[in-house]
Amino acid sequence: MEKYNHNEIEKKWQEKWEKEGVNRAENSSKKPKYYCLVEFPYPSGDGLHNGHIRGYTAMDIVARKRRREGYNVLFPIGWDAFGLPTENYAIKTKTTPQIVTKKNTDIFRRQLKSLGLSFDWSREINTTDPEYYKWTQWIFLQFFKHGLAYKKKVPINWCLSCKIGLANEEVVNGACERCGGIIEKREKEQWMLAITKYAERLYDDLDTVDYLEKIKIGQKNWIGKSEGALLKFPISNFQFSIDVFTTRPDTLFGATYMVLAPDHEAVEKLKSKIENWKEVAQYISQAKKKTEIERTTEGKEKTGAELKGIKAINPANKEKIPIFIADYVLKEYGTGAIMAVPAHDTRDYEFAKKFGLSIKEVISGGDIKKEAFVGVGKLVNSSGFNGLISEEAKEKITEFVGGKTTTTYKLRDWVFSRQRYWGEPIPLIFCEKDGWVAVSEKDLPVELPKVEKYEPTDTGESPLSKIESWVNIKCPSCGGNARRETDTMPNWAGSSWYYLAYVMQGISDFQFPISEYKKTFNHWISVDWYNGGMEHTTLHLLYSRFWHKFLFDIGVVSSAEPYKKRTSHGMVLALGGEKMSKSKGNVVNPDDTIKTFGADTLRIYEMFIGPFDQSVVWSRESIIGPHRFLERVWNLKNKVGEGEIDPALEKVLNRAIKNITEDIETMGFNTLVSELMTLSNQMEKTTISRKTYETFLKLLAPIAPHITEEIWHLLGNKNSIHSEAWPACDFSKLEDSTVTIMVQVNGKIRGKFMVAREMDENEIKNMALELPSVKSWLKDMGPKRIIYIKDKLVSIVV
Repeated sequence: MEKYNHNEIEKKWQEKWEKEGVNRAENSSKKPKYYCLVEFPYPSGDGLHNGHIRGYTAMDIVARKRRREGYNVLFPIGWDAFGLPTENYAIKTKTTPQIVTKKNTDIFRRQLKSLGLSFDWSREINTTDPEYYKWTQWIFLQFFKHGLAYKKKVPINWCLSCKIGLANEEVVNGACERCGGIIEKREKEQWMLAITKYAERLYDDLDTVDYLEKIKIGQKNWIGKSEGALLKFPISNFQFSIDVFTTRPDTLFGATYMVLAPDHEAVEKLKSKIENWKEVAQYISQAKKKTEIERTTEGKEKTGAELKGIKAINPANKEKIPIFIADYVLKEYGTGAIMAVPAHDTRDYEFAKKFGLSIKEVISGGDIKKEAFVGVGKLVNSSGFNGLISEEAKEKITEFVGGKTTTTYKLRDWVFSRQRYWGEPIPLIFCEKDGWVAVSEKDLPVELPKVEKYEPTDTGESPLSKIESWVNIKCPSCGGNARRETDTMPNWAGSSWYYLAYVMQGISDFQFPISEYKKTFNHWISVDWYNGGMEHTTLHLLYSRFWHKFLFDIGVVSSAEPYKKRTSHGMVLALGGEKMSKSKGNVVNPDDTIKTFGADTLRIYEMFIGPFDQSVVWSRESIIGPHRFLERVWNLKNKVGEGEIDPALEKVLNRAIKNITEDIETMGFNTLVSELMTLSNQMEKTTISRKTYETFLKLLAPIAPHITEEIWHLLGNKNSIHSEAWPACDFSKLEDSTVTIMVQVNGKIRGKFMVAREMDENEIKNMALELPSVKSWLKDMGPKRIIYIKDKLVSIVV
């Protein structure tokens, strides 16, 4: 009997599929369109990791199913190749970033093709290709022309090691995300994008899309919409007031002190009357050295300095209250000033306790001797407002003190400059006479010059500033002497619009104006289903939605949102639950796995390892189970007969069709595999009809495309199995022929799988032990006892 040779089979079909271009999408097809998108990878020198494989395989399953449901499917891939990791690697190895990028993308491309993923390779893109980033530059210029790109001196996070300005999202636990180095605050002129002008739409339009709830929550928390009141606190003996935004104007009578950000402009105005200025100035200096995360981390000890000799006036009761500066208040959030109500705010309570400040209860319901009461309720100690409920009091007190109801957002404008080499040049020119002037469309792209020295400078300027022949230029407006902008764009830029670039098939052939391609954009966009890592569902997604909404406003695209559906997958961790990393030596190379077990086995294992949205632990031992399953599938072809379909098997088959169809749509890929295993176990017990076996292969094909294509043709079929219609369930054949078995380890649920009701008890126990999610808990320990409760539960005691 011919053995299953995965290496020969997979290479054969990968070459044939590529030669025939079977996965190419057609812009003019009469079929309904379906756009499946995965996050394009950052091509690091380590090659693919298992997180890539998990997400890509899942969407490949969706894309293959959609094609067989009659859709014209766009499922593209490319490279997000600008940015800091490549540049740092280039500096370390003394190789140009261009060479590093070429080498790494070649590795990634080979590995992705070895997995049999049905990408449309004819649409491959690379953010470092000048023909790609001329469009990135064009979009930036539209921001500039519409007043949404501007230059401003702002405090930035400066990494002393990388010598680069970092956005807040690139600082993790107070250190540089890339190198782990020390961060300090510096004032620097930066290009900004006015994302705050889109804050309301970015927040409200989340109600119009199908995103996982946790993704919507992440977006909303970052945007930080707050509805409240803007109140004015007069400063005693001064002719000005300080604006305070609060979501709790109902607690105004309990405001016993005020806190300003250390860099609030009012501090300088009050300087002459501050009796302890030396102490205050020292505190301000210390605050400047801290990152935003260090300043705002929950639970950290509160610090501050009182502005002695200065008092604010509570507008509700006219009481004079002390003013402090404290680093937990940020100038960029709200108004940079807060009214402190220690009886009803945990942070204010801790601060008041430390500095011996008054704590006044104004909402009944708590015990302020022990802790702040942060709930709502009836007002007390609030003059004529006593007895009102909080919600009613908010409006009345705001009106009483002459405040106004308003909405604010935590979101701040996007710091867009980077003082590095490996990024898109910002296409602007500075002229002493005309100011900032846009490069004309005919001169795009402004290409990144090839240089010998691309290391960051000690001055904090981009390495491009050293290239005088490139920097010095004539002004496009007046013809006088001018200088190019030498800052480059962040790596977020190219990934903010890449889903549109795939639609621009043959991007190097596309010319201005972009309006020529609106018909193509309107056909494909919005993306129907976008999947990626959870770590990219906040900032990348937010920036991309912002760019898309702007392009919608200027008439480039016809949809207000780029993605109809957004999902995410959990991480694949090393044995022991650690994150895979080269430094720890625990990275699993997919090349070795594919060579030993095959791409189809790896694909099945990545889907079977556990619930798709949860982190899972990689186990080499557990991958043997999926490989044996495929060997059984291979051998089943020898049991095919010409008889009628077994009625009992027909029930199991139709149940599988129903459940697998649903599992793909809900991303229940682990239970999908369980269904296939259950069905194959039933088929092994009897002679199976050709129709049953072929239907089984059709269900298996999206997840194991190579072996199913090979068997399909060995059965004498001429067309590809991947062009066969998706199986339809005959609901009249369904009875309760299968059950879901839950699996416990030491009393806690660790997995589940589907089985036929009549399956042998020992088989069910063995299937439970083979579940990857169970194996990771058993590790090297054998079970002491296995208890089976018929049709319900396998309980494993370790």
